Amino acid sequence: MILLIHSSRDIAGVNIAKSVLENYSFAKTKLTYQENPTYAAEINGKKVTFITLKEEAVNAQYIQEDFPSAQLVVFISRHSSQSGKPTLSVHTPGNLGNAELGGLPKTLSVSPALAMQNALKALVHYKEALSLDYEVSFECTHHGPSLNVPAMFVELGSSSAQWSDLRAAEAVAHSAMSAIANFTAPTTSAVLGIGGTHYNQRFTLMALVGEAAFGHMIPKYAVHLVDAEMLSQCVEKTLEKVPLAVLDWKGIKSEDKPNLLSALEAIGLPFKKV
Repeated sequence: MILLIHSSRDIAGVNIAKSVLENYSFAKTKLTYQENPTYAAEINGKKVTFITLKEEAVNAQYIQEDFPSAQLVVFISRHSSQSGKPTLSVHTPGNLGNAELGGLPKTLSVSPALAMQNALKALVHYKEALSLDYEVSFECTHHGPSLNVPAMFVELGSSSAQWSDLRAAEAVAHSAMSAIANFTAPTTSAVLGIGGTHYNQRFTLMALVGEAAFGHMIPKYAVHLVDAEMLSQCVEKTLEKVPLAVLDWKGIKSEDKPNLLSALEAIGLPFKKV
């Protein structure tokens, strides 16, 4: 079963959810969750359950206990940034350091690299099809929840103007559903991305042209938090096998490079500089 989630406290999530229900064959079930109706559909042979949370999605640390059969969890939500730049984004939840916004400290969710790549490509397709003036990007791994199941956020941002943009909400809805429809057991490998900004355009482009599928991505500002144990967790908590790390070499602080290379050597993970 694949679990699709939005929060009633999230205006972007509500608008994306409306688009999902308008465009896909979800039927209301007799069950409720957190006092909200639940919906079910079969999408490309996969059973999908669609639920609404009463609280913010980043705090859904309990969700795996309530839906233990979930093989993939997809959150549709808003994205916030100080820049307010119109952005359609994809990322895995989890905390490389402290749990400042949900989840558990130094604990990652499982990253579904191919599903994220699929969603990213779909966002570009629907951005163009719907004539949206938005940037499409990966985001690095951040915020909760920290789940032991493949999990991803497909987001609409970065300010209230975009959260109410119904065409952009439709793009996110179709992209999340594309990732769900095409979700399969891993057939290829993924890479761990390290370095660069929170919105790493180099990694985004590599994924879009099919050069690599990225699982967890560690931004420049968090490299100093990463040791061999965290790197191992990044590898182990990726749905696909991770035989390689890709380093955005100029996007890593000079003082962080020796410890990073030492940690990669300690876990025996080869790397490529880009």
